[in-house]
Amino acid sequence: MRNPEELRSHRWFGGDELRGFSHRARSRQLGYNPEEHLGKPVIAILNTWSDINPCHMHLRERAEQVKRGVWQAGGFPLEFPVATLSETFQKPTPMLYRNLLSMETEEILRSYPVDGAVLMGGCDKTTPALLMGATSAGLPAIFVPAGPMLRGHWRDEVLGSGTDMWKYWDDKRAGLIGDEELSELERGLARSPGTCMTMGTAATMMSVAEVLGLTLPGAASIPAVDSAHHRMAAASGARVVEMVWEDLTITKILDKRAYADAITTVLALGGSTNAVIHLIAMAGRGRIPLSVDDFDTIARRVPVLANIRPGGDWLMEDFYYAGGLPGLLSRLTDLLHTDRVTVTGRTLGENLTSARVHDDDVIRTRDNPVAVEGGVAVLRGNLAPSGAVIKHIAAEPRLLVHTGPAVVFDDYKDLKARINDPALGITEDSVLVLRGSGPLGGPGMPEYGMLPLPDHLLAKGVRDMVRVSDARMSGTSYGACVLHVAPESHVGGPLALVRDGDPITLDVPSRRLSVDITDAELERRRARWTPPPPHYERGYGALYSGHITQADEGCDFDFLAHVGENPEPDAQ
Repeated sequence: MRNPEELRSHRWFGGDELRGFSHRARSRQLGYNPEEHLGKPVIAILNTWSDINPCHMHLRERAEQVKRGVWQAGGFPLEFPVATLSETFQKPTPMLYRNLLSMETEEILRSYPVDGAVLMGGCDKTTPALLMGATSAGLPAIFVPAGPMLRGHWRDEVLGSGTDMWKYWDDKRAGLIGDEELSELERGLARSPGTCMTMGTAATMMSVAEVLGLTLPGAASIPAVDSAHHRMAAASGARVVEMVWEDLTITKILDKRAYADAITTVLALGGSTNAVIHLIAMAGRGRIPLSVDDFDTIARRVPVLANIRPGGDWLMEDFYYAGGLPGLLSRLTDLLHTDRVTVTGRTLGENLTSARVHDDDVIRTRDNPVAVEGGVAVLRGNLAPSGAVIKHIAAEPRLLVHTGPAVVFDDYKDLKARINDPALGITEDSVLVLRGSGPLGGPGMPEYGMLPLPDHLLAKGVRDMVRVSDARMSGTSYGACVLHVAPESHVGGPLALVRDGDPITLDVPSRRLSVDITDAELERRRARWTPPPPHYERGYGALYSGHITQADEGCDFDFLAHVGENPEPDAQ
């Protein structure tokens, strides 16, 4: 155990030199008495609450419960407002700003007199951003997940946000429902604070934080408005104070085994394809090698046990009552590294001692899985030399081996303008191709990957087609959507060379994605290709464009993923 003079904050507030005197005087200006903070762990509460982030609208209140826990454990809490990445409202995509929040997280923890941190978030990009920054900072840290919203409702149906939005929007375009039904759906899809309650990116990444060992056991699936969420927040605040005294830093928790377990969990959950990019970036901050191939290797031995939409039948509230993530992990212990330490100070295995499953349909047994193989497959071929991904459990099985003629759109505006043009001759056998939507081309790799189907096919009852892009898609989406094609078209990847009518083959069992033309023809087209102009000439966008890596590298900034150390600031 450490003593008070070994606390990082002591470098600011201790000693008899000018700076210590100055810092103590300014603390009195803030209204703090010496006994409130001197000699106590100073805990930074990084809060991503804002008035325009519905996933986090309750976190201002939860921060007060975290503070209560910190006070009760003998610490001193300080709340820091940090960037809020609202998946719903921030354009062109919050993915453009994930690395900005990670930088803010790292630099706040590095530059202020704090000994540990509570990271509060949940909406898709917020979780990886906070964990990336905290990993780089290297202090004791615990994550408080925002939690999923309550189930949606419409008439006699239970709704899942995101997933049912896409479904009913297609029904509206097909003429199956009208404006009155759509207005009712608007009021029923999302009816409480919290993240999407399907197994989208938010639920996936909150679960990742838990299996990595960075949350209290069971925290990831507690509904945002449940009183258990209040108690978890307070307990997290209390625990991080103990972590500071124990010097249990985030870098002592996150190792290669932790990330292998995170991949296993994502696959068993049927989780979001976005986790592939985020986990590679997160591991990179800890100098832990991770690649898209690790996902495919592990996927071949991990069954999908979480029967949650969009790949299953239930929602996150049901998952919580069925036993939550501890329940699911208890059925995977032979595939996990249960001897590694977590924020509790105990091992993952010790945390799972009392885990139980209360509903075998929501959390399936190993002999009755949702799918016998993990829900994400990594594809390669002449169309994706550095890889592409598909959430194949959310696609119609008939399309998992398919060859069809390409119908190419140069960007999302082009797609919206022409998708219903009869002259394109789109049939259900066509392969829709969207380019110009990757990390640079998007910009920011927006969630355009669930390309809309033409109205005339929706009216015929078609609900899935093969779609290929260098974009991402929402974890709440579904369909035979090939995503993250790398290298992206904006930098001259093969997707930039595809033309209308080119045969494209998707073969998920063989993990292959190819455009069926000769190498010589590809080279002829490559010789005539010219790069598009940059999107940004100044500002953060220019910084982003100059340093972003490709999807298979995690879309981190090269200078943040770079090997090297930042010196601790001189507090005196």
